[in-house]
Amino acid sequence: MTDLSGAHLEAFLEMMSAERGAAVNTLQSYERDLRDARSFLRSRGVGLVNASADDLRSYLSHLTGEGFKSSSQARRLSALRQFYKFLYAEGLRTDEPTGILDAPKKNRALPKTLSIEDVTRLIGQAETEAEKGGEDAVAKLRMHALIELLYATGMRVSELVSLPASVLAQDGRFLIIRGKGNKERLVPLSQTAIRAMRAYGQALHREADGADSPWLFPSYGRNGYLPRQVFARDLKSLAARAGIRVAAISPHVLRHAFASHLLANGADLRAVQELLGHSDISTTQIYTHVLEERLHDLVQSHHPLAKQAKKQD
Repeated sequence: MTDLSGAHLEAFLEMMSAERGAAVNTLQSYERDLRDARSFLRSRGVGLVNASADDLRSYLSHLTGEGFKSSSQARRLSALRQFYKFLYAEGLRTDEPTGILDAPKKNRALPKTLSIEDVTRLIGQAETEAEKGGEDAVAKLRMHALIELLYATGMRVSELVSLPASVLAQDGRFLIIRGKGNKERLVPLSQTAIRAMRAYGQALHREADGADSPWLFPSYGRNGYLPRQVFARDLKSLAARAGIRVAAISPHVLRHAFASHLLANGADLRAVQELLGHSDISTTQIYTHVLEERLHDLVQSHHPLAKQAKKQD
């Protein structure tokens, strides 16, 4: 039987160009992926047009065996879906074989984080500069307060920079944060964060000379409070002075460090979810690698057989 897969592939690409307005790069990607699938199927004596779901499942398994990332496999499956939808619409097939195929699960990248030692060094640098004062004394106190608050609470950077000035009047060791969806959550503050925030607040009040702002970290920007980009820039500058690799630092990395360090020291995943303001536990589960490491260390340290193996070594 004559294999018309090549002709149908060309017709599919023409349709994507003329009717869907697909970009040149998109068309090239479709063609490359579909020709690769066609080559694999041909080696098994199957035409691309007539391939069954099992044939295509074998192709995806082949990609896995070749070391293709799940994202690359998902892209190729997407190209196959579009191609078979075209064949079905044109009456060239009576079914759509990719409909029962599961997309490869994408591995969620582990979040960047910092070691406890690096965070300690970063906070220490900010504290030392704040204590020295001198030029831009308020800015140095502000940076110290920002760092302490971020690591103590794990706030999103948008929540941090937009804190209201009224938090300075709060007593106790808890802070009310207004997060996504205007939802409020209560987070505890460390004593060092409280001291840094109050020292900064007093200096800010003296500098303001009666010109009160509704924001804890005011600026002359459009929103009236410190822009996230300015804080991120200043944080990298602080990291460089502390001897920490600049590429490894960002406000979000400190949020991840907060969560990772809590879990590594025995915190419950649900509690961390609440502190981070995640509405879904699945979002917090990117940190399960920390729990797995802690569980492994726990077993190695306390299980009788593990202890016995260590003695034998």
